[in-house]
Amino acid sequence: MMIGIIVSLIILQRILELFIAKRNEKWMKDQGAFEAGASHYPFMVAMHVFFFIALISEVLLFQRQLSAIWPMWLAIFLAAQILRVWCLATLGKFWNTKIIVLPNAQVVRKGPYKWLRHPNYIIVATELLVLPLLFNAFITAVVFSLLNIWMMSVRIPAEERALRKATNYTEEFQLYK
Repeated sequence: MMIGIIVSLIILQRILELFIAKRNEKWMKDQGAFEAGASHYPFMVAMHVFFFIALISEVLLFQRQLSAIWPMWLAIFLAAQILRVWCLATLGKFWNTKIIVLPNAQVVRKGPYKWLRHPNYIIVATELLVLPLLFNAFITAVVFSLLNIWMMSVRIPAEERALRKATNYTEEFQLYK
């Protein structure tokens, strides 16, 4: 029961985020933005869809119960959601699930981006680990954390290449100097 409520709320949140991303993508492309890393995007989407399928399946098939330390896992997850909203709000129209880059745009260096280059990816990694641990779904936690590490090893370099090529990213983050 609890898994259904929590996963339903998260899926609704993700659907809302996809609408925001689509609106932002349209605005950015109208301004002359381009998409980078499109070839890995379907794999990333599939990974996230299968994450929820695996989580629900593991909980139901193996009759996983809430963790004995569920309040801690839930608190970490909720803190990640607050940070997620902070990331989205900070990037505003520049936030997207795809790598959409507006040439000559100034890289955002406020909010969590003042301290970290990719805070949202840290938040996603936290979610992919903590949400399964909330329900003792250890297989899902391990498998999708590893898949996410692989995905980020592809996505982050693609994003950074695009940002270095088209924006002031190198200067802002003092990379490769």
